[in-house]
Amino acid sequence: MEYDLSELSHQVLSARGNFRPVLIQGGGTKSFYGNPFVAADKTPFTLDMRVLRGIVNYQPSELVVTARAGTPLQELTDTLDAAGQMLAFDPPSFGPQATVGGCVASGLSGPGRQGAGSLRDFVLGAHLLDAQGRVLKFGGEVMKNVAGYDVSRLLAGSMGMFGAIVQVSLKVAPKPVRTCTIEFDLDQAAALQQCHALRAQPLPVSATSWEHLGGQTGRLRIRLAGAAAAVDSARLKLGGALVDADDANRYWCDLREQRLPFFSQTPLWRLAVEPGSPVLGLGPCLFEWGGTQRWIVARDIDAQSVRDAAKTAGGHATLFRPDPYQPLPVDGVFAPLAPGVSTIVRRLKQEFDPQSLFNPGRLVAGI
Repeated sequence: MEYDLSELSHQVLSARGNFRPVLIQGGGTKSFYGNPFVAADKTPFTLDMRVLRGIVNYQPSELVVTARAGTPLQELTDTLDAAGQMLAFDPPSFGPQATVGGCVASGLSGPGRQGAGSLRDFVLGAHLLDAQGRVLKFGGEVMKNVAGYDVSRLLAGSMGMFGAIVQVSLKVAPKPVRTCTIEFDLDQAAALQQCHALRAQPLPVSATSWEHLGGQTGRLRIRLAGAAAAVDSARLKLGGALVDADDANRYWCDLREQRLPFFSQTPLWRLAVEPGSPVLGLGPCLFEWGGTQRWIVARDIDAQSVRDAAKTAGGHATLFRPDPYQPLPVDGVFAPLAPGVSTIVRRLKQEFDPQSLFNPGRLVAGI
C-alpha cells in the first residue's frame, strides 16, 4: 500500500504543479450522482483509487472494520456476512464495481437507514490525501474518540471536494436474529399516516417503503428485524400480509439498488422531509424511511417549485437522476446552501484544497 499511496501522492503534486483539476475515481457506479465535474479550460487528471484495495483490520468482536478506499464494497459486505455482521446503514452499490471510498464519499444509505441511522453515524475514522500530497488522519478505530474535530464524518457525503479518502473505519452491526416483511394495500395518505404512527411505538421496524400500484391503490411494506420474540410480537400486533422471505429479500435489495421499475423514470428527485409531512402532490412517488425520504418523478414541475415544496415540508430536495434532455438547475442538483453554511464550506475547502484541485463543482456549484 505504501508504494501505491506514494504514487497517488506524486500524482496529486504533479496535477497541482500543472494547475490541473483532479477527478477522484473509484468504481464509477455513482458517477451520475451530483453536479458535473467542472474542468474549465484545463485537462483533468483522473486519480484512480482502486489501487488501494484490501481490508486493513477486522476483529468481529470489536464491531469495527477498517478498509482501504478502493476495496470493492461487495468484498467488504461478504467478509462481514461470513462473520454474521453487516453494514447496518445498508449502502447502495449501483453496480459490482462500487468501492468503499465511493460509498463514504457519496454518503448514501439504503432502506436500513430508518432503523439504524445514516452512513455518517457509522464513520469512526478516515485517512485523507490532501492537495499537498499529505495523508491526514482523522478519528480512529474505537467507538469513543474525542481527539480533535470530527473531520472523518465531515467526509461522508463530501463527494471528494476536500481530498481523496484513502482509508476508512466503519462501525458494523450483528445481523438480526429474525426478519420478516409484511405488506398492506393502502393509498399514499393512509400509508404515510400508518408510518407516522409507527414512530410512537416500540417496534423493531428496520425499513418501510410505499409505492404506487395504479389508480388509487398502493403497497406499503414494513420490514421487522431483531430478536425473535420482538419480531413475532410486532408481526401479530401490526397484522398485514406476510411476504415470502425470498421475495422480501429480493424486494429490499432491488429497492436499495434502484432496480424497481419506478426508478427508470426521470427526472428523479430525492426529497428529505420532516416526519408526518403530508402527500406533496408533485408527481409519481415512492417513499422510504417512514415517509421522510421521498422519491418523486417531477416531469412538468420546475426545480424551484420542487425545492419550495420540500422546504415547506421542513426539508430539501436533490435532483438525483436528471432528465438527459433537460438542462440542469443553474445552481446545481443539490439544494443551495444557506449563507452561513456556504461560508463554512468555503472556508473548509480553502483549508483542505486551496487551489480547488479535487472534484471541482461536484458537490457545490462553483466550488
